[in-house]
Amino acid sequence: MIRQFRAVPGLNTFFSAVLIVSLAPVSALHAQQTQPAATQPTQAQQQQEQQPSGQEASQEETTRKIKVREYKNWSFNVGGGASLTNGATKDFVRGGGGVGAAGVARNFSKYFGLRADFQFDNLPLRNQTLELAQAPSATSHVYSFLFDPIINIPVSPNWGGYIVFGGAYYRRSGKLDSSTAIPGSACGGFFTWWGTCYAGSLPVNGNFLSSGMNQFGENFGGGITRKIRPNLDFYVEFRYLHGKGDGTTTDLRPITIGVRW
Repeated sequence: MIRQFRAVPGLNTFFSAVLIVSLAPVSALHAQQTQPAATQPTQAQQQQEQQPSGQEASQEETTRKIKVREYKNWSFNVGGGASLTNGATKDFVRGGGGVGAAGVARNFSKYFGLRADFQFDNLPLRNQTLELAQAPSATSHVYSFLFDPIINIPVSPNWGGYIVFGGAYYRRSGKLDSSTAIPGSACGGFFTWWGTCYAGSLPVNGNFLSSGMNQFGENFGGGITRKIRPNLDFYVEFRYLHGKGDGTTTDLRPITIGVRW
């Protein structure tokens, strides 16, 4: 026998309320998850907004790293000119002998550096000197190796100056084409300066035509520079050279005109 159950009044309403309360959190969570991403900025977007763009950051880093240098680490010079003579050298050598020079400088700042130069000076003998040597003609010259501190003096963007001073090594040599001087005879002032006088007389073997001696000394001077291109300067330089050795001296005052870069 099948019994029929009647619906209990209010029971359906009770179950409906429970179902609504149970599903309410799930619906709210689903709505939050389906919300468009644009309404809530992500953490990456917030960091991107706080940081400058890549181009701006790159420009800032470049500005910090770039430091304009007002000098070059290395500079070079080459020039030519003529020498005036001084001291005992002036007695036997006429002024105006040709000069050739080249050098390199290591700069440690805008104002200070170290410079090394090689210089050739021609030493043309005077006519009266050839008469003393009893020679028709001769050649004479000196090679100079100069090592100096250099002090640069900027005056304006185009004009400047510098001072050099320091030690030097000189190699002076020469040759008489021939001579009628008598070997073993007393030396005059020229052969003493020439460096071929031994014990007050000329060598008996006649070996006094050629001369060669090493001398050490000092040099000092300065120059004026004029910029003619962004990396090229014109300069005029004056120096005083003094060497001593083998009982004699070498004294020159070369004037050099050239360029440095």
